[in-house]
Amino acid sequence: METATRDGLVFDLTAAGPPDGEPVVLLHGFPQSARCWELLTPLLTATGLRTVAADQRGYSPGARPVGRAAYRFSELVADAATIVEAALAGSGHRAAHVVGHDWGAAVAWGLAGHRPDLVRTVTGVSVPPPGAFRAALRRPRQVLASWYVGAFQVPGLAERVFATPPGRQWSPALVRVLVGSGQSGDRAKRDAAGMAEPPALTAALNWYRALPLAWRYRRDEAGPAGRGRPPASSARPVHPVTVPALYVWSDRDPALTRNAAERAPEHVAGPLRYVELRGVSHWIPEEAPDALAALLLDHVAAHPVR
Repeated sequence: METATRDGLVFDLTAAGPPDGEPVVLLHGFPQSARCWELLTPLLTATGLRTVAADQRGYSPGARPVGRAAYRFSELVADAATIVEAALAGSGHRAAHVVGHDWGAAVAWGLAGHRPDLVRTVTGVSVPPPGAFRAALRRPRQVLASWYVGAFQVPGLAERVFATPPGRQWSPALVRVLVGSGQSGDRAKRDAAGMAEPPALTAALNWYRALPLAWRYRRDEAGPAGRGRPPASSARPVHPVTVPALYVWSDRDPALTRNAAERAPEHVAGPLRYVELRGVSHWIPEEAPDALAALLLDHVAAHPVR
C-alpha cells in the first residue's frame, strides 16, 4: 500500500503494473473505495500501464477531517493533484491519465480544468462535467433523479437511516438503496461495510453537504472581479477542460439523465469523445469493465504521455 500526503492528511493508494508504465490515476465515487477498480486494473496493467487507485478524502482513515467545509470542491481537487503528483514521482512521466467514476469523475473534470499540466487525458465515467450537470438541474427529471442529494443535506438524517445495526457488518438500508440503483448484492454489502463506522459515513456524506459551498470555488477561481456572488448555473468554467477527454455514460443510470450526459460537449473546450453504453447501470467500472477498458485503452493510445 502506497500513500500520498497533503496538509497532514494521508491518502491510501493501491498501485499495480510496471513502475515505468504510463500512469493512470483512478478516482472512486460514493460510497465506494479504490476496490471499485479491481476488475478494471488488470485489463489496463496487462498492456503495460501503471494504475494508481486512491481512497479519497473521507474514505482513507488517515484523511478524514471533521466538518463539511473540509470537503468543499477546491479541497477535493487539490487532493487529486497531490495524488497525481505521488503517482508521477519516480515514474519518469510528467502527466497522468486521470479517470473518475461518480464523484471521482467530478473531481477528475475539475482537476483537468484547474491543473492541465498534471493531466494528459481525462475520462469521466457516469458523471459529466459539473457545468453540464448544473445545467441539467433545470429539468424536473434530473431534479427528481437527484432527490438523494437534497436528503443528504439534512444533518444526521442519512446517518440514522443508514446506521449499521449492532452485530451487523453493513447497513441493510444502504444495501437496499445500492441494489436498487443496479449494484450487485455482494458489491453493495462490500461498499456498505466501508460505511459501517459513523465517522466514515459522515465523511462520505460531507461531499454532498459541501455542495452549497461549491460556488465559492468558482468564485475564487474568477479572481477579485468574481468575488462576492455565486455564478449562474449555466456559467462557463473559468478553467475549461482543454486536455483530450472521454465521457462514458450508461442508459440505465438512475442518477444521471440523458439530458445531463448529452450536455457534456458544451462544457469541454478540448477534444471530447462521448460514448453511451446500453443496458448498463450506474456502476460501469464493475458492471462493464471490459467495455470501459477497451475505451480507455483506445483513449490512452491516441494520446500517450509525452
